[in-house]
Amino acid sequence: MIRTFDASSRLLARERRRLLALAIVCIGLVCGALYLQIFQREDPCPLCILQRYGYLLIAIFALIGSTSSSWRSIAISETLVLLSALGGLATAARHVWVQAHPSFSCGFDKLQPIVDGLPPAKWLPQVFQVAGLCETPYPPLLGLTLPQWSLVGFVLVTVLVARSMWTRKRVLAAGR
Repeated sequence: MIRTFDASSRLLARERRRLLALAIVCIGLVCGALYLQIFQREDPCPLCILQRYGYLLIAIFALIGSTSSSWRSIAISETLVLLSALGGLATAARHVWVQAHPSFSCGFDKLQPIVDGLPPAKWLPQVFQVAGLCETPYPPLLGLTLPQWSLVGFVLVTVLVARSMWTRKRVLAAGR
């Protein structure tokens, strides 16, 4: 019985470290987007801002999970991370589609007041206020556009967190 407890506590510590690493990576991605906005003059569109919210929600829920001491709270945090990643994935996929069909607008006129009306846009307008159009083509980074990189990031978060949740469930069930 002591071995199961030790294995469970090691698994819990590993899960907490993974969540902390995920939070740091997501914060880094948002900082990278801010660098491109401020120093490269790549203005964010409504879909860009929504993707920032997705990465920040992932970071917040991952940070909460990284400080948790119970499996239940980690499971809740990871579920919220997964939901945030799925929302970001849908937004990034839409953004990739809009850029692949440049004659189609992202709905700037419809989305802008909604995104700009959210409280963070009033608190930190430099970070969360819309300033560009979704169909604006900026130079690719390593062969992919920013929405494509964002989509890759959300897919990775979704797959890795879902896999981690599934593996943990199996390991903990086997230890009982």
